[in-house]
Amino acid sequence: MSVRTLTGGLAAALVMSLPLTAGPAAAAPPDAAEAPLAARVLTYDAGGSAEFRSAVDRGAAIWNESVDAVELRPVAAGQRANIRVLADNGWPRALPTTLGNGTVYIGRQAVDQGYDTIRISSHELGHILGLPDRKPGPCSSLMSGSTAGISCTNPYPDAAEKAEVEGNFG
Repeated sequence: MSVRTLTGGLAAALVMSLPLTAGPAAAAPPDAAEAPLAARVLTYDAGGSAEFRSAVDRGAAIWNESVDAVELRPVAAGQRANIRVLADNGWPRALPTTLGNGTVYIGRQAVDQGYDTIRISSHELGHILGLPDRKPGPCSSLMSGSTAGISCTNPYPDAAEKAEVEGNFG
């Protein structure tokens, strides 16, 4: 037997046995371009939204169903929320402070006129997510707001609105 053959055979045996003796294999890190980004979590406090609490929760759920880059969650007890939601007797409005932060008012004036509470909630949350009003506009556009009329109950963002929020938070 030559030394050369023995060395080559020994090296091959060692290489073959390394995976068995080196312990559990670690998964290779995914390619950065393929790894999905985690959604940015924004919390909301609907404690002051009175009779509109379920509409606010549904509006947040609609955004969660519609986009991947951001997730709206109710604030945990004792924590400060990104978004405060209040009910008042005025017209619905949002007062963003920075992207993803601010105050939403679910105004009873629009509700009394017949506008849909879930559409109002989803629309005003859209402002906090960086979307402007798009008036006048069709019912298919969530950000058309009141110009779609009281018969419009569509609470879902259209494809362009979804893409804009994804871009804002992606």
